[in-house]
Amino acid sequence: MKFTEDTRMSELIHDDYRLLQVISRFGIGLGFGNQSVKATCEKDGVHPATFLAVVNFVINGGHVNTAELAQEVSVSELMRYLQRSHSYFVDFRLPAIRRKLIEAIDYSAQNQVAFLILKFYDEYAAEVGRHMEYENTHIHTYVQQLLEGQAPADHASYTALAHQHQDNHASLNKSSDELKAIITKYYSGRTDTQRLADTLMDIFIMEEDLLSHCLLEDTLFAQAVQALESEVRMKANNGWKAGAPAVSPEETAAAGDLSEREKEVICHVVRGLSNKEIAGKMFISTNTVMTHRRNIARKLQIHSPAGLTIYAIVNGLINLDEVKL
Repeated sequence: MKFTEDTRMSELIHDDYRLLQVISRFGIGLGFGNQSVKATCEKDGVHPATFLAVVNFVINGGHVNTAELAQEVSVSELMRYLQRSHSYFVDFRLPAIRRKLIEAIDYSAQNQVAFLILKFYDEYAAEVGRHMEYENTHIHTYVQQLLEGQAPADHASYTALAHQHQDNHASLNKSSDELKAIITKYYSGRTDTQRLADTLMDIFIMEEDLLSHCLLEDTLFAQAVQALESEVRMKANNGWKAGAPAVSPEETAAAGDLSEREKEVICHVVRGLSNKEIAGKMFISTNTVMTHRRNIARKLQIHSPAGLTIYAIVNGLINLDEVKL
């Protein structure tokens, strides 16, 4: 891959300005100086491997080994990225282009084509909005259930849910092409040519961004979710109850034998972090953190943070100066 954890964050932007949008959609702020990708991601609570997977996907136009990348990404982190992308398109980018379009073309009573262009644009924006709402309410809800360890019903699958919105991806591309053609071929009214050209440039850039977004959903995200789905189904078939939080196989260890993940949870508890904060640090669900804590209590017969603090210090899991007293 072109970029790695040791790459300076500033080099990404200098190499490809499009990565500014990727950075912002991960919730990473600017002003990162000469910090590396890994240091910047960890500072802002972002999973470095997931961030790099998206970065390298975007700069290579999707021509990467997505099956390999899918094994490294955090599904929850990638889904949050996609949700922020939806908000960007629907709440910011599409309305901004509409405002510029209104300023660029002549809406006098004699120019009916201008009104038809705006009507077509509004229909296109609504189509994008419906598409992304479907993903948020159906696709991502299903994925969130998988992340919480809920085994899907026999008839349910990500592939079946995603089939409809993959068809819509092609429809969005067709609508965008028609919008550009209508403006460039058929609008001849009074206009600020420079302003209209600038608006068209925005439409072209948004289309490219949207195509990359859709391709990422159809490949990298789909493969990562399907792997998660298989894992949850396998656990359910091996005796896990549907609805139980998804936890690592290490948790089947004999009583008294803590897994590395459980030791990590103890350290975070001792530092005073909440279950939600621990989940964010470890890139797991809050339910999984609670399951870890139940297993810890069962294995150690220790139920209080104070007791865990003593255990952690005695067993060298943490230094005294790290403890929140």
